[in-house]
Amino acid sequence: MKLLSVVVPCYNSADYMARCIDVLLTAGPELEVLIVDDGSRDDTGAIADRYASQYPQVRALHEANGGHGQAINYGLSQATGRFFKVVDSDDWLDPAALATLMARLADPAFTAGLDMLICNYIYDKVGASHKKVIQFRHLLPQDRTFTWADVRLPVGKYLLMHAVIYRTDCLKAAHLTLPAHTFYEDNLYVFYPLPYVESARYLDLDLYHYYIGRADQSVNEQVMIGRIDQQLFVNRAMIDYYATLHLRDDHLARYMRSYATIVTGISSILLLRANTPEALAKKRALWAYIADTDPALYTQMRHSLVGRVMNLPGHSGRALTVAAYRAARHVYQFN
Repeated sequence: MKLLSVVVPCYNSADYMARCIDVLLTAGPELEVLIVDDGSRDDTGAIADRYASQYPQVRALHEANGGHGQAINYGLSQATGRFFKVVDSDDWLDPAALATLMARLADPAFTAGLDMLICNYIYDKVGASHKKVIQFRHLLPQDRTFTWADVRLPVGKYLLMHAVIYRTDCLKAAHLTLPAHTFYEDNLYVFYPLPYVESARYLDLDLYHYYIGRADQSVNEQVMIGRIDQQLFVNRAMIDYYATLHLRDDHLARYMRSYATIVTGISSILLLRANTPEALAKKRALWAYIADTDPALYTQMRHSLVGRVMNLPGHSGRALTVAAYRAARHVYQFN
């Protein structure tokens, strides 16, 4: 069994996938690289095959186009590593941080009973002189395993896909299956397995470089507004899933509510930024959907800071909400 399986979903990634894969190869044979060619129409598949022919730890997997989530599903089904991570083909890991990570994963005392490992990530934004590091220092315990009772992250700090490494068996126990042909399903990748996480660790490493700023990128704000129905689909899927749970751990429930609230806030601000009658109707419909699906969750979300800010009344209220969003974007440097 490998220490770590990394799936690299690739769709028409020929121009930049080498940067991602070459760093992964520096970790040696204990890191399994699963390149998933998601029905690409350029040379992605041929490049994947060349890597697989040259490096025993690389496997090239080919499938008809099913989207990012389907590529992760395929990679997970083939993974042999004890732990599992997704690295998008236009992103990359820091080589020195990766070497430290692999050394820690090789330590049985470090990984004993570990379901989820959390590391820092960097918004590597095009043209930005300063790269914003999202780190959890002083927010999560270090040098020990912890439970959900120790997780009290402030608004704006939540566990994106870039931050987490799951124990592979944890994902399989959760029967993780992501929807095909869906954008923004990386939130579901993090969210669905959370009830199966009993212990976690935080490793203060600036590991993941999240490349951001291309005009066609899925997290570009105008692209997200154009794909708002995809965002709303994922948002509702999170609400539906939470409504089925009977969580006995109040700390886990609190974090999952917070995560769902943040994603709902993102949906809401995108609809406010669109600022059309149709978009504003979709925002009202989203909050009504939450109220109908899980009234208790709706009450908690609606009275949270995010819920209050996203539902300020009238034109002036919406303008204030957008101003708050712009300030947060400046601080965190997302999209």
